[in-house]
Amino acid sequence: MKTLVFLAAAVALTGAPAYAACTYPKAPDSAPDGNTATLEQMVAAQKAVKTFDQEIVAYTNCIKLEHDATISKDGEKLTDDQKAEMSRVQVQKHNAAVEESEAVAARFNEQVKIYKAKNAKK
Repeated sequence: MKTLVFLAAAVALTGAPAYAACTYPKAPDSAPDGNTATLEQMVAAQKAVKTFDQEIVAYTNCIKLEHDATISKDGEKLTDDQKAEMSRVQVQKHNAAVEESEAVAARFNEQVKIYKAKNAKK
């Protein structure tokens, strides 16, 4: 029994550092209010949203590379269930990151619509 617990702990610790090098990016602060924002604020927010999206792409690429490297390096030591769990976690992290990026972009785009409607030439 102690061997099984030790083996499970060793596998858990082996998999944990693989994802530690991938730093999850910080989302930009809330989008400026389209009713009151200046053009400069909207442009700055657009740049922040684009930067965040690029950082999310880098993060998801990083977790995929680390996942693949761990499977390649330790694949024969891992059971099929352990490999499947590592893949599930990697996909879950990927999907959560993409969903957050899409939500940030959607909030910004909503404020852009408001800004454009308020500042439309009449």
